Amino acid sequence: MSSSKDPRTTHVSVPSTEAIVTAKRKASGRTSTMRKLLRDPQFVITSVILALIFLMGLLTPWIAPHGPNEAELSMVNAPVGTPSYPLGADESGRDIFSRLLHSTNTALVSAVLGTGVAVIVGVIAGLVGGYYGRRTRFVTEWLFNLLMTVPGVLILIVLMPVTGGDYRITMLIFGVLLAPGVYRIVRNLVLGVKNELYVDAARVSGLGNLRILGRHVLSIVRGPIIIAAAFMAGSAINVQSGLAFLGVGSLEIPSFGAMISSGFRNLYIAPTQFLWPSLVLGVITAGFVLLGNSLRDALEGSKPKGAKIGARPTAEIADAADAGSDVILEITDLHVAYPAANGDIIEVVKGVSLAVRQGEVLGLVGESGSGKSQTAFSTLGVLPNEAMIPAGSIRFEGRELLRLSDAEMRKIRGSEIAYIPQEPMSNLDPSYRIGSQLVEGVRAALPVSKKEARSRVLALLERVGIPDPQRTFDSYPHEISGGMAQRALIAGAVASRPKLLIADEPTTALDVTVQAEILDLLRDLQEELGMAVLIVTHNFGVVADVCDRVAVMKKGEIVEHAEVREMFGNPQHEYTKMLLGAILSEESVREDAPTEAGGAA
Repeated sequence: MSSSKDPRTTHVSVPSTEAIVTAKRKASGRTSTMRKLLRDPQFVITSVILALIFLMGLLTPWIAPHGPNEAELSMVNAPVGTPSYPLGADESGRDIFSRLLHSTNTALVSAVLGTGVAVIVGVIAGLVGGYYGRRTRFVTEWLFNLLMTVPGVLILIVLMPVTGGDYRITMLIFGVLLAPGVYRIVRNLVLGVKNELYVDAARVSGLGNLRILGRHVLSIVRGPIIIAAAFMAGSAINVQSGLAFLGVGSLEIPSFGAMISSGFRNLYIAPTQFLWPSLVLGVITAGFVLLGNSLRDALEGSKPKGAKIGARPTAEIADAADAGSDVILEITDLHVAYPAANGDIIEVVKGVSLAVRQGEVLGLVGESGSGKSQTAFSTLGVLPNEAMIPAGSIRFEGRELLRLSDAEMRKIRGSEIAYIPQEPMSNLDPSYRIGSQLVEGVRAALPVSKKEARSRVLALLERVGIPDPQRTFDSYPHEISGGMAQRALIAGAVASRPKLLIADEPTTALDVTVQAEILDLLRDLQEELGMAVLIVTHNFGVVADVCDRVAVMKKGEIVEHAEVREMFGNPQHEYTKMLLGAILSEESVREDAPTEAGGAA
């Protein structure tokens, strides 16, 4: 699921109504899209016409009565209907029907080569430029902006001596010149989709960037690229025909442009010679335009959202002492900062130190913007590109995480450190079934076969209380409730039996009844698997239910740290008292909470 947007920032991202509608439309699958296309007369008619034209081109060796350059002097300017010359012959005595068939093949090859190169180059560059950081995007932008300044047709003519007049090489070059258009489409779409929570969830689950790009990002840009390819195919055919009309290239290659040029020279003697290639070329070009319009109506989704652009963090990491034998996660003097628009550096985490012991549940509590999510995502190594860690240490089982590369962190994320998000519906890719996504995460974290991963996921779906695991496994995210989605994500998170589970506001988007069920499930799984759990929350009710200890954050700092019973019974810091006072009366804090907390602990 991947990179770059922030569930990691201090703001909670809530999907818009438009995003939800778009997700449901995508989740309806390819079948509904195909039905829509098949109900569109424009798509059906143009597809059939283009298919018939190019099918006749492919069958040319068997149905063409003459070779494309086979000339018969006795047939010069032969009229339509001449035996074995159904459309007549041109000024050189060549069969017009046979040349039309061979020219169709030339057009088809031109479309495939030009469009294919443009799509391959543009899509790869767009994925890389949109997904990775500012420096990579700067390089790709510079290259493709430079390419756009090149006068395309003039370059193709100038390079004719180099290409030897071979239209295939010319079309390969033309495909490169078309690539900037594809690049811009893909880059803009990727900038939007890489900020989706399900992409972040994929990255946290341990999937590599190539896997995320190929599965979760490419599927979003696929529709617009198909649309663009339809229009580019017509452009490639027109450019090849135009060059042939000008006499640029090999005279031996049959082409609509060469036929039109010949007919134009002979216009007053035999006007129909000009008609046939112009008619077929016009039908093909119009067919691709109408086909592109039909595809756009059926496939085009919502506009991409804007994205934050930032540089990769550059930090000098301070050394920290080795963790104790029972401490699985130790954060020491952690600082996280971001550059402001005016050039200042703003610290959002200021010297945080805390430890999570094996088999323990630690609650990290604070208001929105207190830095608790930034602390958690520093541990996962998924802070946004512009984040900086000027000082601090994060040790997992004694291993310094801040010194690890992203490739090394991927071996830990999802397998040893798992993550449960706060927005279950936004963290599932709407384009894929739930089971497919969970299996993908399990196989990224564990060396198991697809069959083993499937069995493990189904067993865990049953374990987390889903009544019909198979049905949920086969469902799309919009087909289940938020509580079911959260249970599915919990199943995926614990599938690899992680040593540390980070739960970021795991009950925020759920109603009160479902919240209680999810908290009970988390506590049961924690005890069953012996995991350490770090729960990020603003809700002291969650703390009372499942936590052993609690750390309170305010404006990037830990202001109080204590056992749950002790903090509920005798809070020390004014900020802690204020938070507790916002949810409980003074009497209930002092009399009821200790007993409940003690029972929960």
